[in-house]
Amino acid sequence: MNGASREALAAARERLDALTDSTSVDAAQLADELAAVTALLDREVSLRRVLTDPAQAADAKAGLAGRILGGQVGGPTADLVAGTVRSRWSQSRDLVDALEELANTADFTAAQRAGTLDEVEDELFRFGRIVSSDTQLRAALTNRAASASAKGELLRSLLGGRTKPTTERLVTRLVTAPRGRSLEAGLESLSKLAADRRNRAVAVVTSAVPLSDTQKRRLGAALAKLYGREMHLNLDVDPAVLGGIRVRVGDEIINGSLADRLEDAARRMAS
Repeated sequence: MNGASREALAAARERLDALTDSTSVDAAQLADELAAVTALLDREVSLRRVLTDPAQAADAKAGLAGRILGGQVGGPTADLVAGTVRSRWSQSRDLVDALEELANTADFTAAQRAGTLDEVEDELFRFGRIVSSDTQLRAALTNRAASASAKGELLRSLLGGRTKPTTERLVTRLVTAPRGRSLEAGLESLSKLAADRRNRAVAVVTSAVPLSDTQKRRLGAALAKLYGREMHLNLDVDPAVLGGIRVRVGDEIINGSLADRLEDAARRMAS
């Protein structure tokens, strides 16, 4: 997002935080309703253009949103959407992206309240690894010819009762309404959003063998010191690493594996 949209999104995040700070607000219900509004505005291009038209008065846009959503969503959701459309958006699509982020953040807030946020983060990571290793499953989940209901049923058979409800809701929304993203990009975005709930970053750690609890604590502390913020470790095991570990934080990769050192040596010899 650029310019006005960045400021509008920051304001929307603050409004969401203020809402969910109140324990009387059902964060999971808020997430479901925001997701429904996201789907509506994703379909109705003309409506979202009206709601983001800079020539329209902010009160008029908020009033229109209120009339459309009246009786369809709860008061907290209606108030949040009304406040969001009052803001100025650089592109109409940015409003939909923002509402989708707010929906996902509300779901992570519900998990945080329930004390299951760590488990949800781990389940999202493991689901991503399962999909990346199973080409048939990935093809079924990303098949554009398949209906959203068919994909949802497949996910219920895979995740129902095996993951936290928050995980199932997030993955189902991502798969059934990808909105132009790859499945991998969507899962990575969710992982980052979950980490942001506690002002921490995500490190994807690949090792030849599982790390011990002591090794995980030491690595987490070292990365936190290096990056200046708490780290959530997503752990993966790959025998091809041979020895040591490989760490990815965002776009940065820290290579400490024997395989990487062998490849570096081979490249130097070839040159």
